Amino acid sequence: MALLLVGAPLAHAAPDPTAYVRARAADAEGAAQAAAAGYAEALAAAPDDAVIALRAYRQALAVGDYVLASRAGAVLVKAGVAPPDAAVLAFAIALKSRDAVGARRAADLLAKGPFDFLAPSLRAWLAFDRSEDAVALLDSAPGDALARRYTQRHRMLLLIASKRTHEAMAAIASELAVSDSEDARIDAATLLGETGARDSARQLLAGDRPEYERLRKQLGKRDKPDAAFGASRMFLELAVEIAGEDMESLSVVLTRAALLLDPRDDRARLFLAEALSRGGSHDLALGVLAEVGKDSPFVRGAAAGRVAVLRRAGRTDEALALAGTLATGAQATSADSETWGDLLVDQGRFDLAAAAYGAAIARDGGQDNWLLHYLHGRALDRAGRWSEALPALQRAVALGPDQAPALKYLGYAQVARGENIAEAQKLLERARALKPDDAEIADSLAWAWYQSGDVAKALPLLERAVQGDPAAARANEHLGDAYWRLGRHYEARYAWRAAALTAENDATARLDAKLAHGLKPRPN
Repeated sequence: MALLLVGAPLAHAAPDPTAYVRARAADAEGAAQAAAAGYAEALAAAPDDAVIALRAYRQALAVGDYVLASRAGAVLVKAGVAPPDAAVLAFAIALKSRDAVGARRAADLLAKGPFDFLAPSLRAWLAFDRSEDAVALLDSAPGDALARRYTQRHRMLLLIASKRTHEAMAAIASELAVSDSEDARIDAATLLGETGARDSARQLLAGDRPEYERLRKQLGKRDKPDAAFGASRMFLELAVEIAGEDMESLSVVLTRAALLLDPRDDRARLFLAEALSRGGSHDLALGVLAEVGKDSPFVRGAAAGRVAVLRRAGRTDEALALAGTLATGAQATSADSETWGDLLVDQGRFDLAAAAYGAAIARDGGQDNWLLHYLHGRALDRAGRWSEALPALQRAVALGPDQAPALKYLGYAQVARGENIAEAQKLLERARALKPDDAEIADSLAWAWYQSGDVAKALPLLERAVQGDPAAARANEHLGDAYWRLGRHYEARYAWRAAALTAENDATARLDAKLAHGLKPRPN
């Protein structure tokens, strides 16, 4: 495939039927480098096998072996089964190798597939490298709303790269007024620094944030603007947009392509590590984060990334220790304290978690964050400090009136205590309107009706809650209680037995008592 790099010719080895099996085993065990080597061996033995090539392609990208990825990609293209993101890698490799023709072909391929919205901006950056009027080309490019989101950002960057600084600053102001994107701010400042407009760059990076201070020191120390810079930012921009959407393979392709074009962009490393870790490659992710130097503007982001990776890898003690260090350090942020609180909750250390969330609220940006107040209130409640939890949860609902988790928690917590049932019921009705398919909310609202004496109204909703989550101990127990009150004792015991299968702590003893004796008659 002309668009992809080609390594040294391989001598065709005798087919080894076990090479692929060994590679799959290494892959399953998380031995990424061994898996990549195994797939390379298997592909050499069966150079036209598209099944092997696809696994080799994905594993090569995970470990950063662009030669193997190229070779595997060529096999997939020849077989007509190349994934659409192969054109992204093809573009990056062609641009890196200064293959202008190959880059244009790759952009044409992108224009014909699901990533067509990238093509106008990529073509404009290629035109910039040819000393053409890239801004005019971009302005004349057709495109839908998604494409225009990218062309707007890259028109701004191309104005800077073309040294049309006054126009660029107006475009930047317009962009940041709509969405104060930190990435857009950093990219614009970086280019302004390279084109000599350092005062304007410093203005964009004003403030005492440590990462901005380090970025200001690096202004003017990069290469001149070119298509590699623009394309790397575009691929990273898309990776940021899809982060957390179960699209780890695509995120790896995008961030690897971005790093190939700009190896100094540590932001791409942060998102690459996140994608690798979400895909189960925790050691690879930690290795990528280790590449972020101590002087990098994103060194704290890398530390936060390590916490997340260690947590997913089950290395809880290490994650907790590092999170505590970040949360109690001189440069601690609200997010650092929130992460520490989350880890403490995982450990059942609710008093300490409440203190961590309280610290997060006290830091910049925390006071008006509904989620932090919700987490704070929940931790206080689970620590047995309801009188403190109640105002925290009420504050969360006030700040997030359309946030179902806060509405649900505050509503059910009051229902469970027999407090303010009418108001709690309204909260739960609002939560159900927001998430009508949420089984836990359905159970909570039904229980509010039950507690207010309307058992017949509660029953159908409890049945739907159990249908939505058959293993839910609480919903099954509530359903059993409703059946019993309505005289359906056999069905009640059936529901209680179902609840006992997944019940924890004191619920087990309570369910045993219900199974043995039923419910006591309600006082008149």
